[in-house]
Amino acid sequence: MTAERGDWTVLRCVLAAFALLGCALVQNIVLAAEAQIKKIEPLISEGHLTMDLDVGLKLSSIVLEAAERGVPLYFTLDVKIKAPRWWWLDKSIIDTSLTRRMSYNTLTQQWRVATGDLYLPVASLQEALAVMEKVRGWPVAPLDRFEPNIRYEGAVRIRLDTTHLARPLQLDARNRGAWSLTSPWKPFDFSVRKAGATP
Repeated sequence: MTAERGDWTVLRCVLAAFALLGCALVQNIVLAAEAQIKKIEPLISEGHLTMDLDVGLKLSSIVLEAAERGVPLYFTLDVKIKAPRWWWLDKSIIDTSLTRRMSYNTLTQQWRVATGDLYLPVASLQEALAVMEKVRGWPVAPLDRFEPNIRYEGAVRIRLDTTHLARPLQLDARNRGAWSLTSPWKPFDFSVRKAGATP
């Protein structure tokens, strides 16, 4: 009886050690991945509010390995803009997204970064990430959506969008922390002048 209890104690200790090791590995994978919005610059161009963004992307080894095997990665930028109102809830003006795709063709050994039907071929994974990290001239909304000389508040984030993955990978993505990559919302504010100057 005593020997049995001793065996159970040892087994419990071993299982606890494996559980702790598993938690540590998952935490390291999650910590290895990082996304952030580094710079936001709202601009006016051709009757639109446009945005120039610099982002930082650090992908986990599991996601990088999947990309190198030809799994396309989708990154979505979300922007929300509202007009503060002291007498009521803030008024939502803009809630829109931009999705970009990074993919590797294993046959041609070429990387591509695409927005919609437009794509840019690049030579390496590092170059593909460098392109993904810079967004220029994104037309967010027509200028007539904004009243002059009013301060608008906005926020931007970037996320690895697993909803575009193949179904088996979507199921896998939900169960693996390595696929969870979303930056915090980064705030910004701007106003539009009557003369049409930049915000």
